[in-house]
Amino acid sequence: MKPFFQIFGSAGVGLLLWRATWNRIHSDERLHRRVLVLGLSRAATAIVRLQTIGSQPFAVLGFLDEDPGAHDMLPPGYELLGKPSDLLNIVDELHPDLVLVALPDMRKAFPADDLLECRLRGIQVEEWPTFYEKQTGKILVTGLRPSWLIFCDGFVNTNRTQALKRGMDITLALIGLAVSLPFMALIAVLIKLDSPGAILFRQERVGQNGKIFILNKFRSMRENAERASGPVWASARDPRITRVGRFLRKARFDELPQLFNVLVGNMSFVGPRPERPEFIRVLRQRIPFYAGRLAVKPGITGWAQIRHQYAASVEETQEKLQYDLYYIKNLSLFLDLLILLQTVQVVLLIRGAR
Repeated sequence: MKPFFQIFGSAGVGLLLWRATWNRIHSDERLHRRVLVLGLSRAATAIVRLQTIGSQPFAVLGFLDEDPGAHDMLPPGYELLGKPSDLLNIVDELHPDLVLVALPDMRKAFPADDLLECRLRGIQVEEWPTFYEKQTGKILVTGLRPSWLIFCDGFVNTNRTQALKRGMDITLALIGLAVSLPFMALIAVLIKLDSPGAILFRQERVGQNGKIFILNKFRSMRENAERASGPVWASARDPRITRVGRFLRKARFDELPQLFNVLVGNMSFVGPRPERPEFIRVLRQRIPFYAGRLAVKPGITGWAQIRHQYAASVEETQEKLQYDLYYIKNLSLFLDLLILLQTVQVVLLIRGAR
């Protein structure tokens, strides 16, 4: 157990030092990458916005596009520097660090030879989905070509990774149960005193590869809360939640019984949020690539859970899917440890729960 806490302590100190260093980099404009954007589309506004909210500092030099209506799509304060055929001339003039390819249609006006020349000169060339992933920690699903997912790096889930992840899950679940069992007994008493009904809330959820399992949570709503309404998302001020249940949700204590789900192998400590079968059927039809999140075990916590608030609509679920796909693409023990550290911060600050 001692090495485990040493790893967590070292990772925590390292995370704080990294954030301090990165904040200093963001404040130094000399270290911003100079980005020339090839193509004007709906992505243009998002690219400009990422200059202030993205994880890696950069500055947009301007845009290249040959569409007759390109001027109308320009974000305020930015220039249309020319057409894609002018790429090398603009590169010679402005000396960008990166050419960002955001063409709405790759089959038209794609200067393949000029982009190759840029690469040979040492200038980075990236597609918009790859750039977006690096800047936001999520994968853009709207308008994403399946070929990008097929040929991109990542999505490597080896037997060794699975074995290490399972070993960490069992270790953390046993430690968590040993520490929390007395506290869980107290929670059970408070639930019984607060409202009539069962202590545990047990419900079908969809696991890895679409397998159905029974999720265990402390009951935080009135008994039979969905008898009249049927399956619905929880809202910010859900009237179905009990007094004790509201506290349990805020502090995330309602999820403690999921440690048993982790122990038996239905769930992992880290992974996408386990969703209900009724919602999965709808979401798979309405959100592109939604089935991709079923490639790994669902988790008590996850990249989407710490980066985005609770999802209570199809639109918010699509936003969280982008984080889930990023997690699956970059799956590693280090990323799991980073998520666990940030989860502790989320729980202590009581953020994001409903």
